[in-house]
This record gives sequence, structure tokens and C-alpha cells, in this order.
Amino acid sequence: MSLPLIALFIAAFAFGTTEFVIAGVLPQVAEGLGVSIPTAGYLVSGYAIGIALGGPLLTLATARVPRKSLLIGLTIAFIAGQLACALAPDFASMLVFRVAIAVAHGTYFGAAMVVAVGLVSEQQRGMAVALILAGLTVSGIVGVPIGTAIGNLWGWHWTFWAMLGLGLFALAAIALLLPRTTGSSAVAVGLGKEVRVLGRQQVWTSLILMLMLMLGQFVPYTFIAPLLQEVTGLDAGLVPWVLLLNGIGATVGVFIGGKLSAGRLMPSLIAMLALQGVVLGLVYVVSPYPLPMITALTVWGGLNFAIGTPIQTRILTWTADAPNLASSLIPSGFNIGIAIAASFGSLILASGLSYRILPLVGVAAMAVATTVALLSHLHERRRNSVKPLAASVAAAQ
Repeated sequence: MSLPLIALFIAAFAFGTTEFVIAGVLPQVAEGLGVSIPTAGYLVSGYAIGIALGGPLLTLATARVPRKSLLIGLTIAFIAGQLACALAPDFASMLVFRVAIAVAHGTYFGAAMVVAVGLVSEQQRGMAVALILAGLTVSGIVGVPIGTAIGNLWGWHWTFWAMLGLGLFALAAIALLLPRTTGSSAVAVGLGKEVRVLGRQQVWTSLILMLMLMLGQFVPYTFIAPLLQEVTGLDAGLVPWVLLLNGIGATVGVFIGGKLSAGRLMPSLIAMLALQGVVLGLVYVVSPYPLPMITALTVWGGLNFAIGTPIQTRILTWTADAPNLASSLIPSGFNIGIAIAASFGSLILASGLSYRILPLVGVAAMAVATTVALLSHLHERRRNSVKPLAASVAAAQ
């Protein structure tokens, strides 16, 4: 594992922690800013909107900026945002600061993935993407619990001060460990080409797979606590431990997906999508039984992120000649998918159906995803499609 990739991982861990830690200190933040907890919840949804909408726009605006300079600038924005949040005088300003950090977040992950795959050989691209994704999964296992504990002990302001310190560490890592010429943007790629590459069937079908994956993951996960308490019968105090196991499974899954992406990406992806449908079916069947349910949720978490890695690797591979917009749509697409999944789950529950039914939505989503992936792969083989060269390589030839 190269030092530049470790630097990218550290910053990904910082961004992931600040996105999710707000949930752990939301009651304290609401009380401190004088708003209700439901109102404070807009700090979560506002962050997702900032990633989904602001990330792609800032990515296009900074397309000609050298990648190392961009990553340093985004990390500085992260640090400034944590300072502003720690000192925020009211809810409105806190919301604005959170959205600003989210725009930097969406741009960072798009740029970091392009840089990561550019630092390694084609066979190692999957593992490079996996390492960036691991920043998110590890943040859920380590960063969020620590940040929440800090807020519980010393107040929510100190959670943001701790995030600021983490940002300074990430900034030092990127400045010192990333090569100066990393991801040079000397080769200009027009907006028209950035948009046209999205029309490649490998790209738009991968975006469909991403949406199906989010439906399969976040329709049940959004309501995982009441599902475990009301259907499985677990005590509320055990829920965080189940989520921890799910997060550990996700972290392992990221690297499994990265390994599989190095070889037969599409056959592996198709098999995992089909297997995930089976696992979600098992979650439905065993949901009343604690030990089988916990085991199934751990496997489910691993497969979610094992699938996510090759999907993202495929998008980056097939947009290598114009990667900026496509790469920014990866975190954007995930957050839009999360929002759709959460809303869809709410509609299902509002109709009077049980929490237990939610995994079956994932079964249907995985059936669609498996079919789309299989048809896409067969089409690609029939056409003998040739993967594009990176813009800088193509220009040199």
C-alpha cells in the first residue's frame, strides 16, 4: 500500500467522519442551537444535498486545477468548515457551514478516486478505489463512535474541534505524501466530452446498478433500529453492537470487492448482485431470530460494499478519457440513492406494512440489478468494446 494512497485514505476518513458523526451528537446540537431534533435533522439531509448537487458543480469549475492543489484546497475547506461549525452562533449558520463542507466532500471523493486509480496499474484500480471507500467504512467504525464520545463528554463543540485536528493531520499527509504532479490537469477536456462519456452503456448501466444497490441497502438500513427491536426483539442497547458488526463486514467487503475488481470484474459483480438478493431474502426469513439475523446483517454489510467497489471502478475505467464529471457523480449518485431509498422506505411503512417487509424491496432491487448487469456485460462482449485511455495518455500518443 503506497504512502500517497494512505494520504488519500486519511482525508476520506476525515470527510466520512464529519458526515456521519452529526447523527451521534444531534440531540446536543439541537439543544445548543435552540432548535428541535427534527429541525436539526436538516443538518443531515442538507449535507447529502450539498454532496449531490454542489459536488459535481465544483468539480466542473475546478477541472483545470492540478489535482494535488485541488485536494489540498478541499482539505483546507474541510478545516475551515470545522472551525466555523465549532463557533456557529445559530442553526442557520451551522446549516450553511455543513452544506459548504459537503460540497467539498463531494468534490474530494470524485477527485481522490481519479487520482487513486492514476497512481496504480489497471490491475490495482479496484484496490485503490477500495482504499478510498474504506475511509468511509472505517469512519463509521472508529471515527463516529470517538467523535460521539467526545461530544457526550465535553459538549458537541469539541466534536468539531476534534474534526479540525483530524483535518490538519489529513492536510499534512496530502501535502507531504502526494506527488507534486499527481493527476495533472494539463490536458483540457471539454464539458461536452465530460457529458458524452456518460452515455456509454457501461457508465449509465453502472449508475442504475448504484441506484439499485442503494435501494437494497438503505431501505432496510434507514429503519434498522426499529427492525431489530420490534421484529428481532433485541434490546436497544444491543443495536449499536449489531451495527458495529455490520460496519466491520462492510470494511472487509470493500477490500474483497477491490480484489475481485482486479480480475473478472463483471462476472464477479453479477454473481455478488445475485448473492445479495439471496442474502436479503434470508434477512427477511430470519429477522425474528436474533443470532441468524445478526449473522445475515454482517454478511449483508460486507456484500453492500463489496458490490460498490467494482461499480465505481467500472465507472472510472470507462470514463478515463473524461473523468471529472463522472467521478463526481459517484458520491452524488450514492447520496441521491440514499435519499430516494429512505423516502421509499417511509412510504412503505406509512402504508401500514411491517418493518419486516423492507428487505424484500432489496430482493427486488437486486433482481433488477443482476438483470441489468448481465445484459450490459453481454452487450459489451458482443460489441468487443475497447476501454478508453486516460486523457493524458491519449494526448501523448
